[in-house]
Amino acid sequence: MIRVARASKIRLLTRLAGIAAGGLLLLGTPSYAAEPACPSRAGRSPQVSQPTAETTLLNLFTQDRLREEQLHPLAAIYRGDVTQDTALERIFTDALERDRLASAQRSLMEAGAVDACALSEDMRLSRILFMRDKSAEIDRLRPEVRVFEGVQPFNHFGGIDLELPSLVAPGGAFAYETPQDFAKALRLYRAYPVIIDNAIARFREGMAKRIVEPRLTVANLLLQLDALLDSPDAGAPFLAPIAALPASLAKGTRDAIAGEFRDATAHDVFPAYQRLRQFLQSEYLPAARESIGLSDLPGGNAYYRSLIARETTLPLDPDAVHALGLAEVARIEGEMDHVSHQLGNTGSLHDFFEAIRSDPRFHPHSAQDLQQRYEAVARIVDAQLPRFFAHVPSTPLLVEPYPAFRARFEAGGSYSEGGVQSGAPATFFYNTYDLKHRFVSGVTTLYLHEGMPGHHLQISLSRENTRLPAFQREADNNAFVEGWALYAETLGYDMGLYADPLQHWGTLDDEMLRAMRLVVDTGIHARHWSRQQAIDYMLTHSGMGRSDAETEVDRYIALPAQALSYKIGALEIQKLRREAETRLGSRFDIRAFHQEVIGSGALPLDVLQERVERWLAAQAGAPPARQAR
Repeated sequence: MIRVARASKIRLLTRLAGIAAGGLLLLGTPSYAAEPACPSRAGRSPQVSQPTAETTLLNLFTQDRLREEQLHPLAAIYRGDVTQDTALERIFTDALERDRLASAQRSLMEAGAVDACALSEDMRLSRILFMRDKSAEIDRLRPEVRVFEGVQPFNHFGGIDLELPSLVAPGGAFAYETPQDFAKALRLYRAYPVIIDNAIARFREGMAKRIVEPRLTVANLLLQLDALLDSPDAGAPFLAPIAALPASLAKGTRDAIAGEFRDATAHDVFPAYQRLRQFLQSEYLPAARESIGLSDLPGGNAYYRSLIARETTLPLDPDAVHALGLAEVARIEGEMDHVSHQLGNTGSLHDFFEAIRSDPRFHPHSAQDLQQRYEAVARIVDAQLPRFFAHVPSTPLLVEPYPAFRARFEAGGSYSEGGVQSGAPATFFYNTYDLKHRFVSGVTTLYLHEGMPGHHLQISLSRENTRLPAFQREADNNAFVEGWALYAETLGYDMGLYADPLQHWGTLDDEMLRAMRLVVDTGIHARHWSRQQAIDYMLTHSGMGRSDAETEVDRYIALPAQALSYKIGALEIQKLRREAETRLGSRFDIRAFHQEVIGSGALPLDVLQERVERWLAAQAGAPPARQAR
């Protein structure tokens, strides 16, 4: 979901793009809770040892970041940080991955050599998180992982091919204020054919190894490319930067830049898209597999378990996740049945699911109606935030519909990050495609999740927190980020937003979606479920529209295990809050609890548990009652 928007979409693209984004729990990975007990600081001379160790560690973070900026050119594109030195032509190549592996191994070794006992508590946490990030990247570059991920560079749910129009548009990744800004975008345009050729080579490698995308995914990708290439104004997205040429530039300079963009669009970008489309249609689609689950591939079961560990930061068994999902579905169904009667239901819950699909109360009258509803919720939430949070982000948030060419292939909404340094606003996107099958009952919970106090508050506060090392500010493990956003939905109860049965129904319906994901994702990838079986399950246990169910299922097929992170993460945060409320009683401060949860960036769940436990012990003035998992 950059994240691209996952998701922001950058988060959703992490696996596909190979961008480092820590949080994978591995056997042998450094554990915060398992750090060696350090002797009391009393009687020690921290002014001698501590600055040396911390300076060493901070220098390591800086050096690692400098290397990583060179080794992750795809990430540089999303930052708009493209220069002549950016190795765009190395994207999707084995040579680049070998260099990434060597860098990660070096950084892990150097961080391990730093004396943890000579560090402050915050820096000890940063060291552990850094080591986990490096361990996770090393793991992603193992041959048994690369055999899957390396040969599937992108799909219809995310990739440079899909995101390029948004990235180069004014307000996207590039500033377009100086000739140098335009040169950065043109550098990407000129390199784009090589990037696509590298991707095609990777796809062909997968064909040779019989590790290919499902036929369904390839067909959707072709539809997206057709929508882009066959549009009457197909070149418009790539010529859009011309409209952003500052009037302050000399006319000759403006004309020269405009000419270069026209030339690069016609001779570099469009031929690359056409070449990709031809390859996918004539070579890759015939070789694509009919099956949709990872368990149908050689080594797929082990790979799926590794993805569950990566996405949830916990070593969970697929069967256990499936059982948890079934239990959550049953619990939520009971609550939905109660609320359905408040909304006039006199029959079964299944009958109500069918009724609301055509009941005008549940659907927007127009795109403008949907916009006004989201804006109204945003105003109410903004007024409530000081009750729950000590800090709110300075990055502004826009509320906008998806661009038309993307809407058909997107879910109900998503979040796209802003630019902390550039001042570019973040965006909450909502979907107006197939409007008659969209639901107004989900307006409140979707805004709480994608906007405030969900993704926008948590991600922006992390990015804006200059007290954290850069890698920690940018951490995006799904279990925390998506778990927090789902937890943020539950704050609607505290804010009184679900007193309206229609919106109460909507949040239960969305909670049901996240519970069903545990069942359906594991059903597809560990239990050989068909696409239709998965769609039918979702339609049976919710009131979601068919187009939403189809998009959701196609997402699970394209991004195995990613959707598990929401519910797993939310359940962990909810559990920690219950423990804090129970142990602190009247001393419980929701603002302080939230700050403890989100104040150090996106943490792996076991690290988060240990952090909250230490905070609770400090509040109670007693030693920790237990160790984290």
